Formats: sequence, C-alpha cells, structure tokens
Amino acid sequence: MEYTSSEDDELVEGYMDVEDDTGTSNTDQGTGLMPSEMRSILPRPSSVGNGRLMAADGLGTNDDPCLGMEFESDGAARAFYNAYALRLGFGIRVARSRSERRKGVELLIMKRFVCLKEGHHKKKDAEPSDKKKRKRLSIRDGCPAMMEVVRRGPEKWVITKLVLEHTHVILSPDRVREVQLRRLSGKCAEHDNQLQELRRNVFGDTDAQGLFNYLKRMQSENSGFFYSIQVDSKNCVSNAVWADARARMSYTYFGDAVYFDTTYSKNENMLPFAAFTGVNHHGDTVPFGCALVLDRTESSYTWLFETWLTAVGRRLPFSFTTDEGKAIASAVAKVFPQCFHRLCRWRILSRCKKKLSDDYVRFPNLHDELRRCINECYTEVAFDMFWGTILDKYGLRENSWLRSIFEARHRWVPAYLTTSSFFAELTLTQRGETIGRFFRNNFSTRVPLDEFTTKFDQHIDNLYVHETQKDLGSSHPEQILKTNIALEKQARSIYTNAVFEIFQTELFEALQHYAVKVHQDGPYSKYYVDRDDPPTRHTVFYNVAEKKAWCDCCRYAFSAILCRHVLGVFILAGIMVLPETCIAKRWTKRAKTGPELIGHNLENGNCYMDSSTSRYNDLIHDAIKCAEKGAVSADNFRVAKEILRKAFMEIKCLGEKLTDDDLQQVDSR
Repeated sequence: MEYTSSEDDELVEGYMDVEDDTGTSNTDQGTGLMPSEMRSILPRPSSVGNGRLMAADGLGTNDDPCLGMEFESDGAARAFYNAYALRLGFGIRVARSRSERRKGVELLIMKRFVCLKEGHHKKKDAEPSDKKKRKRLSIRDGCPAMMEVVRRGPEKWVITKLVLEHTHVILSPDRVREVQLRRLSGKCAEHDNQLQELRRNVFGDTDAQGLFNYLKRMQSENSGFFYSIQVDSKNCVSNAVWADARARMSYTYFGDAVYFDTTYSKNENMLPFAAFTGVNHHGDTVPFGCALVLDRTESSYTWLFETWLTAVGRRLPFSFTTDEGKAIASAVAKVFPQCFHRLCRWRILSRCKKKLSDDYVRFPNLHDELRRCINECYTEVAFDMFWGTILDKYGLRENSWLRSIFEARHRWVPAYLTTSSFFAELTLTQRGETIGRFFRNNFSTRVPLDEFTTKFDQHIDNLYVHETQKDLGSSHPEQILKTNIALEKQARSIYTNAVFEIFQTELFEALQHYAVKVHQDGPYSKYYVDRDDPPTRHTVFYNVAEKKAWCDCCRYAFSAILCRHVLGVFILAGIMVLPETCIAKRWTKRAKTGPELIGHNLENGNCYMDSSTSRYNDLIHDAIKCAEKGAVSADNFRVAKEILRKAFMEIKCLGEKLTDDDLQQVDSR
C-alpha cells in the first residue's frame, strides 16, 4: 500500500494530529469571522464522560457540536470535531491556540479548530524592490466554520465559540467515502491538488526554474556538487535532492549515524524542506545533504533516500533516525533494510509537553519521573517496570498518547536501543539542541526561493567555518586536568575539546564509584561498580586478551564514549593507557585523516576503475581533503599548490593532454 503524508488525506481519515499544527497558526485568524455570519445558538450544555458524549437535553444530537459542550481534554475535543468534519466532508486545522505558564509549566488554555478554507492570506503592501515575489494561490476563501474550546478545569474543556455554516460546498457522506477509497488506491485527486498548490507556493509563476538555476549554478561553481530532481507524469517537479562536495566528504567521516529531519515541511509557513544531517567530532550538526519534499508519499521518500544514498557513494550508515510517519517508515525499510531505524526521541518528548500539559500541572513530579524512566533505565525490564509504576501512580493507564509511544518504545527508548546500533549522541538532549535550531530562521514560503538559497548557503558556510575554528582550538588544548590519572592526560591529547570535556566528566564521576571483581574465567573478568548516593550498581565485563570492555549501561555502544563504570574498572585494574579498541576515531582530532570512517560497507579498491564517474567522485574527495589541509596556513597552502602542480605534470606524462590553459587555470585558483 502506498502511504502518503498529505494533510488533506490525513484530515479525511481522521488521522491528522493537530498538536503538530499548533505552531503553524494563521496570522489572520479572525478574517473569516463576521458577526453577521455567525449562527445564533443557545448554550446546550453537554459533557464528555468516560470518553462518551452525553447530551443534556433533547435539542441536539451526540454527533453535532453545540455551545457549552464539555470534553475531558483538548484532544477529545479535537477527535470529536474531526469526526464531525469527516462526517460532513470538510477538513480542519488548528488556527489559534493560547497558553500560559502555571507552576513553571506551559499550559494550553485555548484552542480553535477551523475549516481548512477559513480566513484569507494577508497581502503585504507593495514595496519598491528588485526582488521577484512569488504569486501564491490559496484554498482559503473566508469560510467562517470553527469551534473554539477553552480550559475550565484540570479535565474540563468547554466549547465557547461555534460557527457551523460554510461558505463553500462540502462533501456528501458518499463523497467522503469515495475520497477514502481513492486514497487507498493511490488515486486521490485532492492529493494532486494539494501538491499543485504547494508547488506554486514554493516556486511561484516560474515553477521550478529558480530551483534548477540554483542547482546548475552550484554545480558550475563546485564540480563535486550533486543534485537530482524528480518529476511527475505532467513533467512537474515533485521532489529534489542535492549535496555539495563538503557534505559528501563529511559523510565519509561522520556518516555512521544519520538524521533525516522533516519537521519544517509540516509547517505551512515554511518551505517543504528536509535535511540529512549527522554529528561531527565536536558534537555539532554537520550537513550530509538537503531536499525539497513536495510529495510526501512512500514512493517519493523511497526515491529521495535512494538518490541521496547514491550521492554519498551508497555507503550505508549504522543508524537512520527520522520523524514519525508511515510513509517514511516504509521507505526506510526498503532503502535501508540493514540499518537500524530510530524515531527521534527529542521530537517525541517535545510532544509530550503538549499531550500531557494537563497532567504535568496536576502532578508536578510527573515530568521528572518520565524523564528519569526514559533516560536512566538501562534495561528493558527496568524501563517497563518503571513505566508501569508511573502509569499506575498517576492513573494514566488509559492515556492514548502514552500507550502509543510505549508500543513504539523499541524505536526510541534508549534501554531498547543501546545494544542495537550507534547513534553518535554525546548527550541525551543533543538532538534537541542542534537539529531543533538547524536552518529554522531561513525557512519561509514568504520569501523568494533565490533569497532562501542565498541564506541557506551562508548558513552552511558558517557551519564549516565554525567546525574549522574548533579544529584549530582542539589542536592546542588548554583544558585543565582535574586528576593525576594518566588516562585523563592521554584523552586530552586524543579527543577534541568538546569530547574530552565529556570524557573528563565521566572520569571524575568514576572516582565517586567503587569497583569490585566478582568473577574471572580465563581472560574474562566480571565487576560490580557501585555508588552509594544515589545507590546504583552496574555490571562491567572486561576481556583482558582483546582489551574490550562492556557495561550494562551501554553508554559506549550508544555513543562510543567510555562510561564512568568502565573507567572505574580501568582504575581498579591499573590500566593507565586507553586501549585502541576503546577509542572511536570519529571523536578524535584525527577524525578527518586517513581512510574514511565508514569502512564496513566499502568495496575493494578496484571499484573505482569501473566508470569515469566513480573515479571522478573519488578524486574530488581526495582533492577536497587536500584543500582543507592546504587552507590552514600559508605554508600548507604553498605545499598543497606544489603537490597539485606535480600531480598534473605526472598525469601529463602518462598521456593526458593538458594544455597550457589547464595549468594556468590551476595556478590561478
């Protein structure tokens, strides 16, 4: 079955999660609500009890909204109005929401659901400018239909505003069923219309010419620049993927863990942008490629992943982290069958703040207990027990949100992931701090595409400049040693500054633990590592022959940084030098030297003789490495220039016909 993430289809199905749209509130919410258009409805109180609607009098039905109707939560109100909209044949969205801070928690107090055709896009006053502005079409026609609910208590949401009339024709129940059936067969015209409108919003009257010009210009300026555009049956752009030479080379060093983020494409005010990113040796976000995703279907994501994988040399990562979604999950299973597919934990925890806002206010300790359950349980059994205790303690067994994320726990909970794959996470909050801000200020359909690409390129350049600055800083470490342990001094000389600080913290914490050998069988030793405050115990196994250690906290398997428990065993055993098997090169100062990081999927060296394209891509990779090192100083620059000139001369001697213009071009660069 072909899955799609089209908003219209999700609305017709009742599948839309309006929580994801609270951040996309229309700035002109009130334009369609004229007093004369509002239906006069007397309050008819009714309530939602135990998940069922109960009308208080005979004036209404259980299926129609009315003023004064009560719900247990905003989610229940959403589900009710969504079902009502599905029955009548129109789509809904969240137009406005309001929150206030209570007891240190951001609490949602109002939410307004409207018809998809509510309001009008505001037209800004024309200003003299040489910049081309895109003309945007809109499905909105000022429809006033809406339902607004306001919090009146911990489990009480009341309809305070309601308009039932629409200014447009709505679908009949038969038409709704037809749309559903057509969606299941992959022939939904509404999806095509939505895609066409999104395409106009992004490209304007010039369609995709602006994007094509940008990609061609980038390729002319950067011979290692890769791009590919997917078109539909009407020869219109559906999706696009691109990656410059720096991104492709960064992938060879840090492509063991990849994050595919589509957060921005879910906001109607932002370009439908997606980013392939990873984590470099400083713990910072590094780009691996970009995409415009106009058609969010399984087949589109499959094409996108396959194309991007080609751009980075078809070298598979160990893990692939994405947002939630059936279309994405199905595509990942097809393209990356051997990679571990993880859901973004930070995204799930962020949504918990909205889904459980009522409960966080009622139970001040709930947030902290959930955090400890997720981040501090090291085994599946411990997590399941702690989770169940929390549900029973706060009466949340029937909470649908908690039930759904628990069922998917093997895709995002650390206790279920630590033995599965590697995710390059230095801290448990790392992705929220980096990817959550990545490019955010540059994405808007309100700016021309050429202006967006200019800002985009500047931002990418800043990322690489920042990385180079940190490389230079790590080459001359100035951190003060906190102990006289030889392991600390060695780590400072090996790791980048950011990674050493984490190692130093773990080593210092190791001194707060005490290790005891409890069993030995040949080269294998078993240790208990305890701490009194708070009382904890971890088990560490060490193979002295292979110089490999394993701890039940699985910190190393998850992040490739030795944990405090293993370091405690090393101190007890008198190990004064970090074994090579315990040092992940991707975190060291030498991360970008020597062979590529991802060696587990490399073919033999003869693979580069198969085609001129393969040979070209490999040479570009080596040339960029030379350029990176050559740009560090004037001396390096002179050496690099001389080496490049000698290389050209040797190629010439082998029969390549290089003209004087060729050599002059090399000298002028």
